Amino acid sequence: MDAARERLAFLLETVVLEAEHLQATDQRLFAQAFTPQRATTLRADALLAERLDAFIARFARLQDTAGDKLLPALLSRLGEPVASVLDNLDRAARLGLLAQTSETWIAARTLRNLMVHEYIRNPERLAEAVNQAHEAVPMLVGFVQACASFAAARRLV
Repeated sequence: MDAARERLAFLLETVVLEAEHLQATDQRLFAQAFTPQRATTLRADALLAERLDAFIARFARLQDTAGDKLLPALLSRLGEPVASVLDNLDRAARLGLLAQTSETWIAARTLRNLMVHEYIRNPERLAEAVNQAHEAVPMLVGFVQACASFAAARRLV
């Protein structure tokens, strides 16, 4: 197996695992609605704080790995030019890998900063960002699944 094929296989395996971990944490965190009132309890509720930290980290990690590493590796294996993240995402949408627009992906990417910076200072903004990230989880997981199916169908790995 050549290096590019091995890299793509490694990245696909990684994002599939990351997606599973994100989904599990998402289910636990959102077993109850994440409201501004719930966000105000983070200082006193260590379990909730740790669960939120895990959700934020896993959300960011999956998005980074999938968008910044997997997608360029997949495009490269196809013989496609690798360009900016936005251009790569547009190409992914044209290939049917991304059901939403590249702008939707970029908007989800900004949620990480909101979730981190509004963590304790502003419960309303934190709850809003966390809920938007929760709504974006299916997009990320769907992208991972689409990439894995696409690569397998074309025997890229």
